[in-house]
Amino acid sequence: MAASTPEAIGTVVDLKIRIPGFQGLRSSGLVPFGRAVGTFLIGRSARSSSFISAVSTPTKPDSTEVKRSKVELFKEQSNFLRFPLNEELLSEAPNINEAATQLIKFHGSYQQTNRDERGAKSYQFMLRTKNPCGKVTNKLYLVMDDLADEFGIGTLRLTTRQTFQLHGILKKNLQTVMATIIKNMGSTLGACGDLNRNVLAPAAPYAKKEYVFAQETAENIAALLTPQSGAYYDLWVNGEKFLSAEPPEVVKVRKDNSHGTNFVDSPEPIYGTQFLPRKFKIAVTVPTDNSVDILTNEIGVVLVSADDGEPQGFNIYVGGGMGRTHRVETTFPRLGEPLGYVPKEDILNAIKAIVVTQRENGRRDDRKYSRMKYLISAWGIEKFRSVVEQYYGKKFEAFRELPEWEFKSHLGWHEQGDGAMFCGLHIDSGRIAGKMKKTLREIIENYNLNVRITPNQNLILCDIRRSWRRPITTALAQAGLLLPRYVDPLNITAMACPALPLCPLAITEAERGIPEILKRVRAVFDKVGIKYNESIVIRVTGCPNGCARPYMAELGLVGDGPNSYQIWLGGAANQTTLAKRFMDKVKVHDLEKILEPLFYHWKTKRQRGESFGNFTTRIGFVKLKELVEKWEGPVEPVSRFNLKIFADRQTFEAVAELAKRQNKSAHQLAMEVIRDYVASQGKGSEVE
Repeated sequence: MAASTPEAIGTVVDLKIRIPGFQGLRSSGLVPFGRAVGTFLIGRSARSSSFISAVSTPTKPDSTEVKRSKVELFKEQSNFLRFPLNEELLSEAPNINEAATQLIKFHGSYQQTNRDERGAKSYQFMLRTKNPCGKVTNKLYLVMDDLADEFGIGTLRLTTRQTFQLHGILKKNLQTVMATIIKNMGSTLGACGDLNRNVLAPAAPYAKKEYVFAQETAENIAALLTPQSGAYYDLWVNGEKFLSAEPPEVVKVRKDNSHGTNFVDSPEPIYGTQFLPRKFKIAVTVPTDNSVDILTNEIGVVLVSADDGEPQGFNIYVGGGMGRTHRVETTFPRLGEPLGYVPKEDILNAIKAIVVTQRENGRRDDRKYSRMKYLISAWGIEKFRSVVEQYYGKKFEAFRELPEWEFKSHLGWHEQGDGAMFCGLHIDSGRIAGKMKKTLREIIENYNLNVRITPNQNLILCDIRRSWRRPITTALAQAGLLLPRYVDPLNITAMACPALPLCPLAITEAERGIPEILKRVRAVFDKVGIKYNESIVIRVTGCPNGCARPYMAELGLVGDGPNSYQIWLGGAANQTTLAKRFMDKVKVHDLEKILEPLFYHWKTKRQRGESFGNFTTRIGFVKLKELVEKWEGPVEPVSRFNLKIFADRQTFEAVAELAKRQNKSAHQLAMEVIRDYVASQGKGSEVE
């Protein structure tokens, strides 16, 4: 799709066409797909005559039109994401048409309906913000909190890509909500759609130079790959822009066309009219910190520093991705693999070269196969590296050795390194609602705190003075936001996507189902004698697209029909191993029949220190299925630690009622209270 390529530059054909009522240039056999469609400059109104300049560089005659998906045509005919969305937003209908539904994704919104309601469809919109590194200013948090109450369903949701989601926005309120976010220095541009999504980085606000540099790099990558045509501001704030100045190195790399990466004279020099074949995900981190699930991204960037902590360059992984389609074995989740190393001053050029390689060669005929992981799987890493190097203009250096990865939640109280502290809060499934929402607002507002969203759907309160620690801890506890010691370890690493009732792709429950699933897993742990402080990584999604990254879990549950899941096993606690499909269509009420024998045999047959994921991989699925099929329950009680807590029925019923309000079992709540009391009697009652 580029205006020029390093492989072969053909004759430049400049087509100047005046077409009444033009709505976009349609594909023709004159320009082979892969080199087509340079620049379209047309007015905001699709009804007026428009001047079009199309630049192409065909490499050879080709009379065969390459098949493209419907979405590709929508993009091409949209005047850089404007038409027909601009007209659909003005209509009285509560919904928008098919083309506009695809285009509004690039602006950060999905059209949805409430699937719990029967009868006429109740159309509404979900908005997703763009927050590189998960950074959210004090002002923006308070604005999002207000918008959720005034125009949404009263809740905020934290996503697995460090952003907010607002649900339940009516079409008539879209412009008001969008404009409010933009005018408060927020953005939704590129949070959805076929382009670079939110760039991840560790959310911890450490003053350490490697963390600061990694986060700055993530922000620069996000700026480099942000759409430039202005359609976003035209539609939502009447063309007014609310942007801070970009770093000069970002502007320089975006404009640089020395290796044939750009569309010449285009409003979108990197994306052109077609943008990318599908969504594109990037994460940046530092060695050992795998809070970002680095291997699940199209591009994973890892900072390499000198012994004194001074940043030197970056290792780059490519080709990760989670989405797949049930029972279509040619679709699959995939881990990123090493591409090479670049000096720190070259990282933006390297990122741009990888994006352009996918733009030029990713499939645009079938969206099931449009992610970059399929291109790399088809080509192999050597060919992919060779093509990227042509756009990069140099060879990649050898990948630098890295230490082992760790999952770091950044929960609890920590020193930032600049005299202040931060506090990471566990939020079940990222849903902020009710008393929790009210209390968080009060704390963030009263103490003027900035916040950060983590890739595990949690929230970090930043820049806290030491003298504020105790009153903040007390207020949080009263709202049910406990220090990590008092949260079930299963909940700490668990994730779920929103799924039903609003996601149109959901097959079954995820967010609404995971609280009960986790309680049932804990009950099985208790039954087979697994200690409370042991845990496994559990992730649940309502469909196979993998938004909560279930294919990296030790136990992944993937929606596979009404009230049923595929079970995936074998991921690692540090998110470096891909799980594999163990069973299909397991009904939710039958989970114990599968989990009890698996956990029992893990408890009794594991090697020293062996995680559940590693155990299932070592034993193998054939043997595990045999154990499940022959299971008749443990012969005798397995643990002397399964103690009876309640002395009388009245106490049990009172605790059970209280636990129900907190989405816990009576046993869980009682154990938390006991641990809390014991801890308070000893030294160091405050836990980091």
